[in-house]
Formats: sequence, C-alpha cells, structure tokens
Amino acid sequence: MTTDDPAAVRLADVRDTIARAARQAGRDPATIELIAISKMQPAEAIGALIAAGQRSFGENRVQEAEAKWPALIERHPGLRLAHVGRLQSNKAADAVALFDAIHSVDRLSLVAALAKAMDRGDRRPDCFVQVNIGDEPQKGGCATTELPALLAGARDAALPVRGLMAIPPADVEPAPYFALLARFARDHDLDQLSMGMSHDYATAVMIGATQVRVGTALFGARP
Repeated sequence: MTTDDPAAVRLADVRDTIARAARQAGRDPATIELIAISKMQPAEAIGALIAAGQRSFGENRVQEAEAKWPALIERHPGLRLAHVGRLQSNKAADAVALFDAIHSVDRLSLVAALAKAMDRGDRRPDCFVQVNIGDEPQKGGCATTELPALLAGARDAALPVRGLMAIPPADVEPAPYFALLARFARDHDLDQLSMGMSHDYATAVMIGATQVRVGTALFGARP
C-alpha cells in the first residue's frame, strides 16, 4: 500500500474525520466502529479497502452479500459484516448465518423470525432496533411511538439488542434527529447508536454514534 492508493487515502480521511469529531466531543475515537457500506461494490473495491486496513463492512441485501462475502471472509479472517437494509422475515435465517450484526430490526414479525433462526443455529448476531426517526412513510424502521413495545418484544424473545439505528430525513439538519435517537437509547438503557452516513457522520459522532455507516466517502460513487 502506498500513500497514493485511492482506497487508503479515502479510508485515512474518514478515520481522521471521525477522530477529530470524537475528540471535540470528549470521546475516544477507538470506541467508534466505522462500517464501510459495500452494497453494489465489486469484490476488487472491497479488497482494496481490506488491504488498507478496514475490517467492518455492511450490506443491505442478503442475496448480494451471500454472493460476495463467504469467499472474502475465507481469505481475510477477522472481518465483521453487518446487515444494514430492510430485512425480509423469510431471509432471517440466512442473515443470522452470515452477518455479525443486524441493524434493521423494525417489527415484531422480524423479531420472531430472528429469534427462531438464532435458536436453531449457533450464531447470535448483535441486533439494533431501527427507528423511523423522521416519521417518513417511505423508510423502514418502527414508529417512535412503537419503540417501547418493539424493544420489549425483542427482549422477551432474547434477541441480543445492543442499540438503536436511524436514518434522518434527507436535506435537513440531522443533529436534532441524532439527539432524539440518543435520548431514546438512554431512556431504554441502550449504549450503542448506529447513525451517520457519508454526508453527516461527523455530526453523528459528536452526538454519540458508536457505529457510523459510510459508503460513498470510502468507495467513491457507486457503479
């Protein structure tokens, strides 16, 4: 790897931005997981980021992940893979088998499917409950008013719920939405927050993100 390697340069820039935002907020940058969102990216582009030192990745479709990741994981032990898109209940078992974390638990039917898959298998991926923080009908996530019941159902089903996830509305200041998600997490005794993408991850870090999901800033424009 050389300093003019585009993947290495982009990764260093994103890590530096996270570190600066964390320090401004009085946080340890090491406590923040950078998830490289690799949907629609070829294995070659993913491999370049792995070579540059990236270890956590995210995909939003089970079928695409199944086509790319088993071979990559075999070649590069120690990688961590998260599911970050809307998850169909009939794909729950496949998701449990492949992913280390599921960031889009948004309804009780999915809770039941994931619990069944985890009970049958020997893997228990970390789970994040997705909140539709801006009350947008086109987005996944549970309504804010439904969050207590969904969390209770997930805990009753013994899902390993680690935190909350949200995507703020586009083209508005994201900070109030990040702050609201952080408040919900505190109210429900959760200490992990999956929030922030390429355009707003620094803001998310300053407000408490423990996972940021960055695609374009690491890979460039999607093919």
